[in-house]
Formats: sequence, C-alpha cells, structure tokens
Amino acid sequence: MQAEKYTEALHPEGNRRRILPLGAGCRAATARVLETVGDFALTQKAGEIEAALLACAAGDKSALRRIYDAESPRMIGVAQRLLKRRALAEEAVQDAFVLIWRHAARFDPQRGAGLTWIYAILRNRALSILRDEKRTETSEAPLGEEMASEEDDPETVMSKLSDARALHACLETLPPQRRGLVLLAFVQGLTHGEIAGRLGLPIGSVKSWIRRSLIALKECLG
Repeated sequence: MQAEKYTEALHPEGNRRRILPLGAGCRAATARVLETVGDFALTQKAGEIEAALLACAAGDKSALRRIYDAESPRMIGVAQRLLKRRALAEEAVQDAFVLIWRHAARFDPQRGAGLTWIYAILRNRALSILRDEKRTETSEAPLGEEMASEEDDPETVMSKLSDARALHACLETLPPQRRGLVLLAFVQGLTHGEIAGRLGLPIGSVKSWIRRSLIALKECLG
C-alpha cells in the first residue's frame, strides 16, 4: 500500500477506530505551516547571531560565549569535513572564535548575514590549516633558527618579546597546547623531532602549530 499520512476517526458503526487518509489540501497546508515555522526559526537565529556579533564589537565577552554555545557543534562538523580530523577541526574552530572576537567590529550587517561572516572565517582558517598540514617539512633544526617565512622569522618575533609583560600577555592568547610548544622550542631549545617525540605528535603538526603560533604572536605584538 502506498505510504500516506493518516488521521484517526471513529468508525460510524461502533467504537472501533479506523485510519482515514489526510487530504492533499490538508497536507499542503501542513507543509506550509512547517515551512513558515522553519523560516521563522532561521530568521530568529540569524538575528540573535547578528546581535551577538554587534555586542562582541562593543566588548561583551558573554556574547561570544552565546555564539560559541549556539554554533560550535555545527562549526566543528563543517571544519571536520574539510580537515578529516577532529583535533584539527577543533583547532580551526578555536582559531575562528579568536578571530571573530578580534574582528567583530568589522562585521557589517548591511553587507551580509552574521552566520555567513562567521562561517567564512571558519572556512578560511580550516583551509589555512589544511595547507599547513600538507606541507612536507623534514628539517630538524632548532625552531629558533628556522624561518616559517621571511615575515614570520621566529627570531624577529621573539626579539619583540623582551618585555616580560608583553610576553606573558601574548602567550596567554594562545591555546594551551600551542603555548606549550612555543615554550619547549624557545625556552628549552628543543628541535621539532624532540618535541614531537616528547609529546607523541606528528612532526608536521608540531611545525605547523609552531608556525601558526608565531603568526599569532606577531599579530599580538603589533
């Protein structure tokens, strides 16, 4: 029998119940109601995200938490489809929220939806991580002697950290694991291989995380 939606009605000959098919007009009306409810929910969510971004721009950290609570599970899923690994997806989301907070004042609701803006940031971070992970780096030189690029020279970055307060403040902006890698490299002077062996991490991940940490420190120092 062809599957149909039904509604129950009393059989006219007694108390037995029989199932009557829902009419096409009623099905169409139900579909319109569900579509309207769905559109309203999406519009309401978009408005809440937009309001939260504007609050972030005004310095309201609780607004960032609201965005995180509402969107982080979906964001991790999106990032994981690009990166194929949960740990990298979580890193991409964490980086994205740092950027969302830092650049919230750049969000302009007249130019696009808040959700679109947020997921564009996430996608850019995920693609950046993906590029880093695909790099084949085999050097075992101490991290302090290697340049990720001319503008991200570790020595240049670290030379700006002579101010202990600046060092502490900038390092605190890094995720704990990446902060630990920087300290192992620049305080203890360990090589890529030594850090990878000590922490049980792929050497490529150690190098790319250190590089991104240096970029973040450079941005923090201005």
